[in-house]
Parts: sequence; structure tokens; C-alpha cells
Amino acid sequence: MTAGAVLVMGAGSVGCYVGGCLAAAGVPVTLVGRPRVLDAIAQQGLTLSAIDAAAHSVPASALRLAGAVPVDAAPALVLLCVKSSATAEAAAELAAALPPGTLVLSLQNGISNAAAASAAAPSLKVLPAMVPYNIAELAPGAFHRGTVGRLAAQDDALLLPWLPVFERAGVPLDLRAGLVAIQWGKLLLNLNNPVNALSGLPLRDELLQRGYRRCLAALIDEAMAALDAAGIAPAQLAAVPARRLPTVLRLPTWLFRMVAARMLRIDAKARSSMADDLALGRRTEIDAFCGEVVRLAQANGLTAPRNAKMVALLDVWPAQPQRLGADQLCRLLAL
Repeated sequence: MTAGAVLVMGAGSVGCYVGGCLAAAGVPVTLVGRPRVLDAIAQQGLTLSAIDAAAHSVPASALRLAGAVPVDAAPALVLLCVKSSATAEAAAELAAALPPGTLVLSLQNGISNAAAASAAAPSLKVLPAMVPYNIAELAPGAFHRGTVGRLAAQDDALLLPWLPVFERAGVPLDLRAGLVAIQWGKLLLNLNNPVNALSGLPLRDELLQRGYRRCLAALIDEAMAALDAAGIAPAQLAAVPARRLPTVLRLPTWLFRMVAARMLRIDAKARSSMADDLALGRRTEIDAFCGEVVRLAQANGLTAPRNAKMVALLDVWPAQPQRLGADQLCRLLAL
């Protein structure tokens, strides 16, 4: 690879969108992923669209596609985008193939992935990051960003030369001195992922049903109790401060529409990546969301039974697929 090249480890929704945007801006990009995704890209290239930008295409010829890290890989930057359960395995593969000190940016959900990657690949320099927006796979090779926001990463001098590159590519990156508060702020919002996935609805339609919002509010209540006990103040990433979210979510829908108008700026195509996982019969990242809440609660002498219930519901899905109505989910969470 040439200097300044990027390798995306895990060509899913986030990896294809961010990697595709960088490739469209002239960055040499290699996508490492599953045949299902890469075969579609090889045939028709990437189609990238967004709620606030016109759609554009990236031809397959502008990308390098690989099922594993190429033996000649020497990227200047790796974007780690695999699902949480695959973090250690992917990091070990990267460490075996890449020069020591290679910079790796974890664009993954949850709190612990960068630490897990560092433990599995101590020869690499792994930094945590946060993806604020929703990206959905609309069709094979077609990825859509349905909300807005800016990437955030742990502040490090090695990332400074990349800031204008990401800005030019339309995926701007901000550096933060501490990322834990931001990661937890994002995780609070991500607690809607399992609710959305079980609903079978687009994000906006799901949020406009009060029953589903009540479920999300209950999950956030447990998370906030655990965060308070741990002395962690989550960052505000939504239009509403984290501590006020449960109250706003429980409002009657007519009032929620007015109070949370900015929160509802989601286009009709947006849905959670967890919904995509369920549709494909894949194991979800529920442990990186509700599982993190359960572990934080237990570490501080509390329980989080509703988050634990969501873990159980998502864990049995591949064997017992069942869409849940709002009233049904409320009953299962004892609301």
C-alpha cells in the first residue's frame, strides 16, 4: 500500500460508509470483509447516500477488496469496524500482518472494544473513537447515513494529519481529551438499537410509538443509575440532556413530537444496524449495549433487570425470531 492508505477491518455499514467516503476523496482504501458484502461491491461498486447530502458512487476499481488482511498491507491507518464479538480475533489478525506501531482507530459500538483490541494486539496503537450517526445498508453495496454528526476520537498527535483528510471526505473527525463520557453518551442512545430491532420498524416510526419509547426510557433509567453509582457523567449527544431523556421519551406522542423535534430529524430509511443483524440471522451486539449496563450496575452493587432481559431476548432471536409490538415489549420488561 502507498503512504496514507487506509485499511478497513470489517466492511459492514460503518466500514463501507466511512471507508467509501475516504475512497471517494482519493484515499487508497482496502475493505476487508465478508463475501456477501464484498461480492456486491465488486459487481457494482459502492453507493453512498446521506440525509444531508446527494448520493454518489465509488467504483469497485477505486477500492481494494480482500477477505483477509493482505500480506503486503502497510496502511497508515486502520479503521476497526468489526462487531464487538469479533474484536479480539480481528485485532490479532491485524497484529500478525501489520508493522508494529500501526495506528488503529476503533469505530465500534460500546465501551470496551479499544481496550480489547489493545490486549489482543499490543504491538499496534489502538485508539477509541465514536460514530454518532446511523448508517443502514439499504441494498447490497448501498449504504445510507440517516442522521447527522461528527466522528470523535481519543486525542493523539498521530491523528492530527488525518483531520483534513476526514473533513475533505465529508466524515469530519474531532479529537477529544477523554472519550469515556462520549462513549457512554452514545451508548445511552444505542440502547434504542434492540428496541428498534425487535420492533421491525424504521427508527422514526418506532420512536413515534410511546410504548417503545417507554421501553427505551426504562433501559436508560437503569443505565443512569449505574453511571451515577460509578461517578460517570455521560456527554450530551442528543438534542436533550442525557438525564432528561427518560422524561422526554415518556411524554405523550403529540407533545414528544414538539419537544423532541430535533431528535426526530431522522429520514425514513434509517434503522438500527441491529435490525440488519436480525434480518440476516446474525448474532447481535447486544452485549456491547445492554450487557455493558448490566456489568456496570453489578460492579457498583446494583442490578439492571430490564437491560438483562433485552440481552436475553436478543440472544434467543436466531432460534426464535419474533417481532414484538410495543405493548408486548412493555409487558416483557414489566412496565
